[in-house]
Amino acid sequence: MKRRRVRADDVAGLGKARASAFVIPALVLIALFLLFPAVWTIVLGMTNFRLTGSAAANTQFVALDNYFHALKDPSFWNSVRLSVVFVALSGVVGQTVTGFFLAWSTRRIAGWARTLLESVVLAAWVIPGSVGAFVWLALLDRRGGTLNALVHTPNTAWLIDHPLTVIIIFNIWCGTAFSMQLFSSALSSVAPSLLESARMAGASPFRQLNDVVIPTIRGHILTNTLMITLWTFNTFTPFLLTAGGPGRKTEILSVYIYKTAIPGGKLGLGAALSVLMLVINLIIALIYMRVGRGKKTP
Repeated sequence: MKRRRVRADDVAGLGKARASAFVIPALVLIALFLLFPAVWTIVLGMTNFRLTGSAAANTQFVALDNYFHALKDPSFWNSVRLSVVFVALSGVVGQTVTGFFLAWSTRRIAGWARTLLESVVLAAWVIPGSVGAFVWLALLDRRGGTLNALVHTPNTAWLIDHPLTVIIIFNIWCGTAFSMQLFSSALSSVAPSLLESARMAGASPFRQLNDVVIPTIRGHILTNTLMITLWTFNTFTPFLLTAGGPGRKTEILSVYIYKTAIPGGKLGLGAALSVLMLVINLIIALIYMRVGRGKKTP
């Protein structure tokens, strides 16, 4: 019986040795490019390692000093606050709501009109971040910028006067296409008979959306919101527009970590900040998972 059970489990007939030979390369790649960098970042975050100076030659173990220093640093909390505002407005509200609105309002459009609309929206998503940032720099240029010419506001420095608003709108422009495509697929799975039954029962378009559509695609909404939240929280593209300025008004957490570790040369502190950022990401993911598994109360 035991031999029969082993043979039944080994459907491909490879045996443990040959099956392991297929799995080991993948495990090696995971360990090399995921596990090792993660462990090394944690170890580095407990040292005073720097790019230059005596600490570069004589690195010392400082335990949790980097974490205590970060948690006491007003600049760190400023970057966290800006990240929360940036993620909430450009990711959760901007990309998710705008993507759903575009998918809902264009669900009945077909033919060349839909292809043209999707092409325009997807263009912002597939364009490399550096190219998109250059386009926006040309749009917002103080002298000869396209926006100033359109709204007749000569010499208006948008990146200086309204930096946070600019990067929020820029991020919405960059990422809305993903939400639109995901919600378009989700809406196509809603049975037309459900909407027809709600319409015949006298439900308004808003009630159809709130009582039929949203509960049906609730899982898609949570998945999209989670992915958009994590992507937005970790994005570095706004640095190409403002470099965290002026006066740290757009220094979100990813930019703060980069400026601490690379230009600042404090790799040990930068690694500790990266670990803190990872912890925040895990907390966000756990919250969304808890919400997704939660049951509605009557």
